[in-house]
Amino acid sequence: MSPPLPCLVAAGRRLEYRWIPAARRDAPTLVFLHEGLGSVALWSDFPDRLAAATGSGALIYSRFGFGRSEPLREPRTPDYLDREALDALPAVLEDRGIERPILVGHSDGATIALIHAAAGRWPVRGLVLEAPHVFVEDVTIRGIERARAEYDTGRLRGKLQPWHDDVLATFRGWADLWLLPGFRAWNIEGILTGIHCPVLVIQGEEDRYGTAAQLEAIERGASGRVETMMLPSCGHAPHAEQPEIVLAAMTRFIGAVRPIA
Repeated sequence: MSPPLPCLVAAGRRLEYRWIPAARRDAPTLVFLHEGLGSVALWSDFPDRLAAATGSGALIYSRFGFGRSEPLREPRTPDYLDREALDALPAVLEDRGIERPILVGHSDGATIALIHAAAGRWPVRGLVLEAPHVFVEDVTIRGIERARAEYDTGRLRGKLQPWHDDVLATFRGWADLWLLPGFRAWNIEGILTGIHCPVLVIQGEEDRYGTAAQLEAIERGASGRVETMMLPSCGHAPHAEQPEIVLAAMTRFIGAVRPIA
């Protein structure tokens, strides 16, 4: 068994994290923001590979209620993504002394990156997004309902068990929030004009949680340059399903970001 990761305290919560030192002083720091059922460990070695390819330092952390971070003890509220983007993430960056990062977000983590950048309170050099959500689609609800059924039968629970200290709270904290009737109206399209940094968005054509409509909304709404990539024969986790293609695309995009003076 691997030794426990170090922890930091952000917004009053204990969070596990992993740090990959930079190989180049002028390379931007990458901050990885995991999906709705993710954690530090579930990124596997992709952050290491991207850091090595770009020369960047990288911070990977598990949000409150995920992985080995402080467990969730009560239901999440509908403003959860905002609180992660506007309270927790800034506290994490301050704790680690990270300025002007490139945020690498997957699914819920990509949404958190969008909200953080759109607020305009903290300089962000770029966004690298996989399967982001900016509004709730019918396919999103159907996908989460299928995930809940898979969890109830034990199939998904068994897959998640090794990665989270309290797998039931982790799963319910994610699924129950997205399936709240009132959450169906959640939509952040109106804040996207606040995003001025370059953005790369990657989506799988067979993603069961979202469609190309999410990418199109970001293209329409963001004020900065937006590149999009739709991957055929790919589902919700492009970096895990088509790692070589995704690694090459992210490396090229990050390399084009203006170096630190």
